[in-house]
Amino acid sequence: MTVEQARLLGPAEIRELAARLGVAPTKKFGQNFLHDPNTIRRIVAAAELDPADVAVEVGPGLGSLTLGLLPAVSHVHAVEIDPPLAAALAATAAERAPGLTGRLTVHNGDAMRVTAAEFDPAPTALVANLPYNVAVPVVLHLLAELPGIRHGLVMVQKEVADRLTAQPGNKIYGVPSVKLAWYASSRQAGKVPPAVFWPVPNVDSGLVSFTRREPPRDDVAREAVFAVVDAAFAQRRKTLRAALAGWAGSAPAAEELLRAAGIDPATRGEQLDVHAFAALAAARSRVRGGQ
Repeated sequence: MTVEQARLLGPAEIRELAARLGVAPTKKFGQNFLHDPNTIRRIVAAAELDPADVAVEVGPGLGSLTLGLLPAVSHVHAVEIDPPLAAALAATAAERAPGLTGRLTVHNGDAMRVTAAEFDPAPTALVANLPYNVAVPVVLHLLAELPGIRHGLVMVQKEVADRLTAQPGNKIYGVPSVKLAWYASSRQAGKVPPAVFWPVPNVDSGLVSFTRREPPRDDVAREAVFAVVDAAFAQRRKTLRAALAGWAGSAPAAEELLRAAGIDPATRGEQLDVHAFAALAAARSRVRGGQ
């Protein structure tokens, strides 16, 4: 069965299903349900999935993207926080993608709290229409918790897509950009108009494609790198000598560490790539190790 052979949900089907289940989109869960089959096909194609992939989907809602994913991969883990929607998803799959329900596991829970032990088989891809309000932390949590995820495609608010894929020197480059870069290379894979959702959001959405890569360094912990990233952008208008004074213990100590990492103390955080932040964290680790 191909994606085209699955009976995808259109606007009428989405509203009929919601009415039958007695559910409506809620701001609490950041729900905007996809109802355009062409957009579903576009997302699945852009995700470049292998038939052997095991996909994890966050926020499946009424099942629009789930139905697109089931024929394309060997298994789908759908993580849904809303109990009525989670309870209904398997029946929707059985009705509209018969014969493929064995590929679906529904997890009723918070994607920010899931652990690797909950997923069997282990996910190799993340494909999701993410709630706008939790998109960045969900992506980072899943990449940290599920090391088997090799690649993915997420739909997020266009502004978030811009931040996730921003490069050093860009005014919107910041914490999400650097932290995603620790795990993966990323790029934007197109815009999605508001009209394909119910309810219609007041912003455009963007697709972000990513491919996991090895961390920049193996001699420093991710947590140590993320700590200096957070410190650098907490006061992004300041030079790193000033912005990292608290992290390093003092401005002179920050300058010493910056110079040890080969970084000009007058630089600002938005100029550094993930490799430079990792070098800075490693310099601090060496100094502390020598004390």
